[in-house]
Amino acid sequence: MKFALASYGTRGDIEPCAAVGVELLRRGHDVAMAAPPNLASFIESAGLEAVPYGPSSEAMPEFFRSSWKLRNQFRLLREAVQQVSQSWAEMSTTLRSVANGADLLVTGVPYQESAANVAEYYGIPLAAVHHVPLRVNGQISFATGVRAPAPLVRFVLAASDWAQWRTTKRAEDAQRRDLSLPRAVSPASRRMMERGALEIQAYDALCFPGLAAEWGGQRPFVGALTMALPTSTDAEVASWIAAGTPPIYFGFGSLPVKSPDELIAMIGSACRQLGVRALVCSAATDFKAIPQSDDVKVVGTVNFATVFPACRAVVHHGGSGTTAAAMRAGVPSLILWSTADQPVWAAQVKQLKVGSARRFSATTRESLVSGLRRILAPEYATRATEVGARMIDATTSVTSTADLLEDAVRRGVQRQPKNLRNHRIG
Repeated sequence: MKFALASYGTRGDIEPCAAVGVELLRRGHDVAMAAPPNLASFIESAGLEAVPYGPSSEAMPEFFRSSWKLRNQFRLLREAVQQVSQSWAEMSTTLRSVANGADLLVTGVPYQESAANVAEYYGIPLAAVHHVPLRVNGQISFATGVRAPAPLVRFVLAASDWAQWRTTKRAEDAQRRDLSLPRAVSPASRRMMERGALEIQAYDALCFPGLAAEWGGQRPFVGALTMALPTSTDAEVASWIAAGTPPIYFGFGSLPVKSPDELIAMIGSACRQLGVRALVCSAATDFKAIPQSDDVKVVGTVNFATVFPACRAVVHHGGSGTTAAAMRAGVPSLILWSTADQPVWAAQVKQLKVGSARRFSATTRESLVSGLRRILAPEYATRATEVGARMIDATTSVTSTADLLEDAVRRGVQRQPKNLRNHRIG
C-alpha cells in the first residue's frame, strides 16, 4: 500500500503522523510525509521520506502563538488569514504531488480542508488525526476547554467550525477551482463526514468522560501517538537524576519563552523553597548564557518516556503530547498554558484530579510555589498513578492506528466521485 501523510505545525503537531508513518514503513508500505521544511531532518531521522510542506513553522503567525487576549487579536487574525491564504495554493500543489498514486491520504489538524480537497480530487480515502476533540459534541468545547450544558457546547463548536470555514473559504474556493472540483457549500468537517473519512482521536477516551459514549464507534480513540525517541542527553540526565532526589521537570514546548533568565531564576527560587531539584528542558529557548546550579539542570531535549516516570511532577505548557506523556508516567502535572489546545488539556487534568493549571503569563514565583505544593500532595500522586495505569500504552496506540489505516484502504472508506475515481496527474 502507498500512504501519503501531511501535517503542519510544531513538532508536537508532526510527531503523531510521523509515529504512524514509521509503523507503516516497518510493515513494508510505501510512505511519504509532507511537513514544514524546518522539521524535515526530524522526519528523515525517523527513516521517512520528507517533503517540504509550506513555510517554516517557526514563522507561524503570531495569532497562533500568542495568548488568547482580546487586545489586537482581530489584527493578528487578519494577518494569519493572509498568510494562510498565501500558503494554501503552494501547499495544495505539494499535497497533490505527494498523494499522487496513494491509496490513502492521512492529515493532521492544520490545513485539513486542503487535504480533504486533494483526497476528493483523487477519489481516495482520507484519514484525519485529531489530538484534541474538534468535532461537534455535547461534552466539551475545544474553544475553552470548559464543560457547559450540551446545547451550548454544540452551538459554540458548530459556530466555530462555520466561522473557520468562512475565514479560509476564499483560499479553499481557489484550490477547488484549480482541482476542477465543484464549489463547496459547507465546511470541510461536514464534507469529510459525508464521505466517510476516518477521524482518529489520538488521545485517550478517559481524558474526556462521556465523549466516547456520545460518538460511539464513529471516531475511534487510539491514545496519544508518539515515537518516544532517544536523545543525546539520555545518559547525562539519567545520571543526574540518580545522583539525588527525584526532580520536578519543567518544559515549555516548541515555542521560545520570553525572558529565559527570569524564568530560570523563578524556577530555581521556587524549587529551593520547596526543597526539590528542577530539570529544565530548553527545547526552543536558549538558556546557554544563564548560570546553572547543582539543583537546577538545563538540557536541550529529553525522552519523556524515560524521564517523566523518574520525576515527582511535570510542569509544562499543556501540549497534547506532553500531557499524555505525564499521564502515562503516572505523575501529576502543573500546566502553565498559553494558547491553542493548551487550555483544553489544562481543564482536563484538573477535572481528572491529576494536576492543576494556570495561565503562563500570569505565573509568579508565589503562584508557582503554590501550584507545586498543590500537585506534590500525596492525593495527586495517588490519583496520577491510578489514571496512568488506565492509559493506552504508546506501542498499542501506534499499532492500532496503523491497523485502522490499513483497514481503511481495504474497505475504500470514502464514497468515490465517479468522474474522479481514476483521476491522476498527467
